[in-house]
Amino acid sequence: MPIIKKVMAEELVIRKSQEKKERYGTILPQLEALISSESDMIANLANIAAVLKESMEFFWVGFYIVKDTELVLGPYQGPLACSRIGFGKGVCGRSWEIGESLIVPNVDQFPGHIACSSESKSEIVIPGKRNDTVFLILDVDSDILNYFNETDNEYLNRVMSLIVARHH
Repeated sequence: MPIIKKVMAEELVIRKSQEKKERYGTILPQLEALISSESDMIANLANIAAVLKESMEFFWVGFYIVKDTELVLGPYQGPLACSRIGFGKGVCGRSWEIGESLIVPNVDQFPGHIACSSESKSEIVIPGKRNDTVFLILDVDSDILNYFNETDNEYLNRVMSLIVARHH
């Protein structure tokens, strides 16, 4: 039986019994509909973080916004997080530096990993770009080692594409 959450005028249908790919496929069009009627980026990031955390059962999911020479914590769901991350520092800062997604199977083996929570075991980070410049980072953590794969990379990049298209 799917879980249905009422979100203002929208209904969010989440089927937690589905495999990861099917869950992403279910929530992607719902996210697109959800953000299509809201022009504020922070409001959209907050709702996207909530939907991803709830539907995918991630340990932590959130956004970092590029401000000058740092990533500054934006909307997120999960335990307390690092407020600021320097360029090239940790997984998020490295993704910002190279402008590419990173999948880290074991965060303890990532050189320079910033441990915001000792419960985080693996991580995926997706950069959002405007005119080839990173302006936003999507950071997702799991409390399970080697949790993220190419399915996560593909669909979380699609989520980031929705955000970039809406807030270019």
